Order: sequence, then C-alpha cells, then structure tokens
Amino acid sequence: MTSSDLPVAILAGGLATRLRPITEKVPKLLVEVAGEPFFSHQIRLLQSAGLTHLVLCVGYLGEKIVDLYGDGSKWGVKIDYAFDGPKLLGTGGALLAALPKLGDAFYVLYGDSYLPVDYRAVGDFFLRSGQPGLMTVYENHGRYDTSNVWFEHGTLRLYDKKNRLPQMHHIDYGLGVFRAAAFAGLPRDAVVDLAVVQTQLCQRRQLAGYEIKQRFYEIGSPEGLAELSHLLCRKTSGQ
Repeated sequence: MTSSDLPVAILAGGLATRLRPITEKVPKLLVEVAGEPFFSHQIRLLQSAGLTHLVLCVGYLGEKIVDLYGDGSKWGVKIDYAFDGPKLLGTGGALLAALPKLGDAFYVLYGDSYLPVDYRAVGDFFLRSGQPGLMTVYENHGRYDTSNVWFEHGTLRLYDKKNRLPQMHHIDYGLGVFRAAAFAGLPRDAVVDLAVVQTQLCQRRQLAGYEIKQRFYEIGSPEGLAELSHLLCRKTSGQ
C-alpha cells in the first residue's frame, strides 16, 4: 500500500450554523468560493496530489451534493457517500459509519478545510510510523484559532481542546490519517467526536504528529470564507 492508494474521508455532515443564512439551503461543500462550489476547489487540490477516491460523510442537505457531483467520474475521481441517517453522528461517528467504504487506512479532511500541503508526504510518514493515527499540526501561537496541541521535538505530547496548557503552541491543522483499528470498540450509530478519539490515542502514545509549515485556510466562518475567496481569485487571475 502507498499513500496515494488511501481514500480520503471528507467530514461534511454538519449544519454549518456559523455561515447562516447561506447554509440554510446550501450545504457547506456547495458554498460558493471564487465563483465555484467549495468542493470543486477541494477536488482539484486532492486530485493534484494523486488522491482520487473520496468518501463524503454527509448529512444535512447531502442530497444536493450527490445531485451535483454524482460518482465523481466527470471530475476524474471516484466519490462514495456515507450518510449520517436520522441523527447527526458527530465527526467520529460519521467515520465509524463510513468504515466499510474506507477500508484499513484513510485520510480524514474536514469539509470546510482548504489545505495546500504535500498530502503524499503526510501519508508516507503515517505508513512508516506504524501508529493507528496521525495528526498534522501547525505552529499557531493562537494566531488563527486557539492552540490546542503540545508538540515538542517531533512528538505529539498532548492534544486537548478543553484543557489548555502553556506548552500548547500548535493547533490541529485539519488533516489526519487513521487506520480502522483506531476506532475499534467504539459503538456504531453512536454520537462520537473525533477529537475525543484523537485525545485518547495521544494519551496512549498512538498518535503520530506531523508538522506543517504552510498555514491552513477554512470556510467555517464568514471571515475565513472571504479570505479564501480572495486567495483563490488572485490565483485564478494570475496575481
């Protein structure tokens, strides 16, 4: 197995309340960014890295994504869908539901993240690590959001979104890689937060850390949406 063989799970089932009223009728993946649905930008980014099997974990208004992108063949990728069902399962619960489509190992990406990184380098590092999970981290110093990771000498010492320590200068970058075994024992159809799974793996020293130097972009907030639109419009115009 190589890193380019790994599918990419995209967590896109949330209600995106911070982007209302835009997301009252449009799922976050379809929010317009630089003249196109955000998901089109994500697809091109992943495809350029050789990642062509995408598994969308969807819920709220997910049918609209299926209607527009289908099986992905028009985009040169393969898209599978895993629906939450009658209740939102949380980020970890959505992955549990999608495991039959994801196989033994897979990337995890949030449906509002635009991450211009070397995905293959991250995946290769994960496969060499032998760990059930990997978290990418960015030295944030509270700049873009609250730092929640203690990363030191190449080791992820602590990840905790609730209890902050002075040593936390990094933040979860938003790209993970996991083996299905990382979710062993968790109940199917239950509400599970991926952050809790990551914290537990870290406590067991089973979560590898990979530092990213490029900053991340996101459309989870109106400010982030405006910033990424500006960035992508400049790229399109060649500036």
